[in-house]
Amino acid sequence: MAASTTATLDDLFANIIHEAIFTAQQRSLARNFVTVHDISGTSGKTVQVPVYPEVAASALTEGTDLSSTSIATSSRTITVSEVGVQAVLTDLAAQSASGDVAGDLGRVLGEAVAKKMDQDIIGLFANFSQGFGTAGVELTAADFFKAAAKLSASGANGQASAIIHPYQAYALKANMTNTFANPNGGDIQNEAMRSGYVGQLAGINIYESSNITVDGSDDAIGAVFVPSAIGLAVKWDVKIEPQRDASIRGWELNATAAYGVGELVDLNGVKLTADAAL
Repeated sequence: MAASTTATLDDLFANIIHEAIFTAQQRSLARNFVTVHDISGTSGKTVQVPVYPEVAASALTEGTDLSSTSIATSSRTITVSEVGVQAVLTDLAAQSASGDVAGDLGRVLGEAVAKKMDQDIIGLFANFSQGFGTAGVELTAADFFKAAAKLSASGANGQASAIIHPYQAYALKANMTNTFANPNGGDIQNEAMRSGYVGQLAGINIYESSNITVDGSDDAIGAVFVPSAIGLAVKWDVKIEPQRDASIRGWELNATAAYGVGELVDLNGVKLTADAAL
């Protein structure tokens, strides 16, 4: 049987790469709610992100000069590193697969990179100094209203988003709907009963992610935050390089991405610690 060559597999590789990039960008939930810095055209592996202070205006006296206010910025350093995953496409699989092998492989590789990126961003939630909820105690709607109030009092600007574990989300829905009895409530309660989805609470867009780690005590840390709370520096998004391995009669598909994450403004995020067990 003739071995596959790069010439005969050009279209297949192109489809794998396209699907992997599309999947990585679509399936990475957390990256949509943080501040993204594209550093693909810069040298070096670090980026200095400026953080501007809040300044106050004062009353003026007619005819008098304004006095200058010194605005001293601080900065946060985000260091980029590589992540990667490898899959093997054998000649036999490429030539005999009945399904969309290119799409399947691309999705697998893209999802792996997206999951790692989400886990790295979510891993910063525990660093927020402000927080509500208690280990071993289920989340309630009140925790989100408290978080919203804390962010407002801190002067956090931008749309607030929350990412919580699906088991924490279950507890929240149970709290809002009187444990799924007919609450005779409003739109939010009815939507939670109808579709199992809580779209917005206290002005916070709420999302669920299984990429949040549950510890040995069945507790997890979610968060409510605005984009300026966390930074994501991207050197390159997922890319795939095929490499022929003659000894296995196949191709190694090496998927990599280079990025870094870092907390930017601590008071622009609130962690939510709560029970994450059914």
